[in-house]
Amino acid sequence: MLQEIRLKRITALLASLQQVSTERVAQDLGVSRETVRRDVLQLEAQGSLRRVHGGIVALTESHPEPPLAVRRTARAAEKRAIARAALRLVEPGQTLFIDAGSTTALLAEALAVVHGLRVLTNGVELARRLNDQAARRVGIETILLGGRLDDDGIATYGDITVAEVHRYRADLAMLSPVGISAQHGASSYALHEAVVARAMVSCAARCVILADHSKLGQTSRSIYAMPEQVGALVTDARGAQDATAHSFRQAGCEVVVA
Repeated sequence: MLQEIRLKRITALLASLQQVSTERVAQDLGVSRETVRRDVLQLEAQGSLRRVHGGIVALTESHPEPPLAVRRTARAAEKRAIARAALRLVEPGQTLFIDAGSTTALLAEALAVVHGLRVLTNGVELARRLNDQAARRVGIETILLGGRLDDDGIATYGDITVAEVHRYRADLAMLSPVGISAQHGASSYALHEAVVARAMVSCAARCVILADHSKLGQTSRSIYAMPEQVGALVTDARGAQDATAHSFRQAGCEVVVA
């Protein structure tokens, strides 16, 4: 049985029962316990389940992200401070990938003082904000990545967007996840968002995660950057005291505090 099929069978079994013993999985799939162990380790790394003694359990069901209009007003002061703090990692003339999100949208205002940037984004609002006079005065080049427009009209996504990302190489991928965990890394609720973010991570020299304290220690449905891929974490003062930030700092990740 191919591993892809096994992973789907394990996920389906867990969705039905919520908690399953390793022995039960091995019997249902007709494979050895060692094979189950390897598959479970992979699924756990993807944030799909949690291992416990003698078996596996389903993670608490993730909830969809609220609309952008709602997210924009939640912890707005912290997000604005995080956007400003992220400037410490940006140098004139660099190429940046920036994904669509309530925190990254605020980067437009902050970046308008950095000369000669090239910004590649799938965020419609970010691209619009970077096209104002202040940004043009410092020579910021903004490229809105093509692709399908999502239902809310705030981001592009899909195969075309991913192909566009792979046409470039960036110095930084500046991303705002739904959750960031020391165990699982950065994650998004929507698969199509995670696919674009994952492509940005793979095509950038450094991954920078922008996350307020509410996102630390959280894991959503789709992992797009493993912990070791995160080069810098920008968070607020409360987030800097979180165990997640401490774990990243201990692992050699730069933690920037707003």
